[in-house]
Amino acid sequence: MLTGAVPWPAALARRYRRDGYWTGETLAELLRGPARDRPTHPAVATRADQVGYAELDRRCDALAGGLRAAGARAGDRWVVQLPNSVELVTVCVAMFRLGVIPVLTLTAHRLAEIGSLCASADAAGLVIPDVHLGYDHRTLARAVAAAVPGVRSVVVAGEPAEFTALAELAGADPVDPAPPDPDEVALCLLSGGTTGLPKLIPRTHNDYAYQLRETATAMRLDGSGAYLAALPVAHNAALGCPGVLGALRCGATAVLASSPAPDDAIPLIGRAGVTLTTLMPAFLPLWAASADLFDVDLSRLVIEVGGAMLDEATARAAEQALGCTLTRWFGMGEGLLSFTRVDDPPGVRLGTEGRPLCPADELRVVGEDGRDVAPGAVGELLTRGPYTLRGYYRADEHNTRVFTRDGFFRTGDLVRMTPAGDMIVEGRIRDVINRGGEKVPAGEVEEHLRAHPLVRDAALVAVPDRAMGEKSAAFVIPAGASPPSLAQLRDFLRGRGLAAYKLPDRLALVERFPHTAIGKVDKARLRDEMLVAPAG
Repeated sequence: MLTGAVPWPAALARRYRRDGYWTGETLAELLRGPARDRPTHPAVATRADQVGYAELDRRCDALAGGLRAAGARAGDRWVVQLPNSVELVTVCVAMFRLGVIPVLTLTAHRLAEIGSLCASADAAGLVIPDVHLGYDHRTLARAVAAAVPGVRSVVVAGEPAEFTALAELAGADPVDPAPPDPDEVALCLLSGGTTGLPKLIPRTHNDYAYQLRETATAMRLDGSGAYLAALPVAHNAALGCPGVLGALRCGATAVLASSPAPDDAIPLIGRAGVTLTTLMPAFLPLWAASADLFDVDLSRLVIEVGGAMLDEATARAAEQALGCTLTRWFGMGEGLLSFTRVDDPPGVRLGTEGRPLCPADELRVVGEDGRDVAPGAVGELLTRGPYTLRGYYRADEHNTRVFTRDGFFRTGDLVRMTPAGDMIVEGRIRDVINRGGEKVPAGEVEEHLRAHPLVRDAALVAVPDRAMGEKSAAFVIPAGASPPSLAQLRDFLRGRGLAAYKLPDRLALVERFPHTAIGKVDKARLRDEMLVAPAG
């Protein structure tokens, strides 16, 4: 295995093979079957382009030849920073076939993130767009190349300037390299969160192929369907849950939107016959409010919603407004995925995060002392399994803090389990406000705030306080022209039975929340805004 990646213990690896979770399938095999069996069926579609399976397969082989001619070799890490596009899909599959490891990153990342990723990955190459959303990524590449001498190659989708054009490499003679080792690292994802630099998550061919196969089965995606990537494909949710790669594996069509904005995404649903997509909760109200603006029948559409807190009432209202089916998911690039299924009772489907993907997923819910909590109690989720990493790449010191001695990953998520075995996420450990020693789970308070008739959405953040250590500040998007006051909200929460220490200390009324590149509320920015605002 790649030096710096942490393998599964031999006994567990044998068990995962014996029980059929690891089959030896590699991501290099993507497209091969559909290209043979249904060559003209659309593999990838965008607003402006559509490519069939046989043609996409040919392009991937040709680009693999071009990358090899440019010096890319098996085991090399290349940072890939492309928007949702046919080029992104082609680059990833070509690299899988060569054994080159794509490190997938978001187009919103800049020198601090890209420079750090190139250095920590010891990247040999960087793949970028020329200009995206007004930003010239070639300027970024120059700064990265100067800061990280190991980056030998820069490949540009578009006008290359002094770098290498992706189109030039794509015109090379196809190659048929030796198949990669299924136990080897296939790609690296980035750890989530809104603060600090991301860490690298190594995913192997065996474990990611399992994830693609089983998520497609769980969400009933097959060759008759189409998956819409409205979120960035560099994010695990849109890449492999089942995402674009899961669609390509089963012969479905992968439809690529430029953003989750309703006017970008919803027309594609009708045009391409989309049957499945993935959204963050922040976009649900926008889609619901825009549904009547488009003459699109969404009755066949299933929307997987996850990645942040979502209250059941909002989910029900959005499902009714859109006329589609909503399911919920919980997961992470590090591995563990949990889904509700389309045939679950509505209370389970819309009110929980469902059941783990794999029978071999091992879960523990523990308290601050590290011991398992009582059934139904809230605690931190720990997990290990056949598609959950055993360690971040080249991060030994960090790994000692986030993994137990027996290999359980400390997710940092606060959850509880229902008697039926469904998961309910209550928030993040780091999203808990320590108010004078009393712990305030932000997610819990936010859910109650959203139930107020004058509140459309809410986010609770910690602000420093000299006496208490931290106090809470509620950012509220009003539901109408008459916004609530802090006193009204505190009275409302008190009436719903919340403890006094959980009531917000400050209130800020806003028109919208800032979001990270993958659609999560950017609480770091909200916190910064509150720190410079007068108390209120």
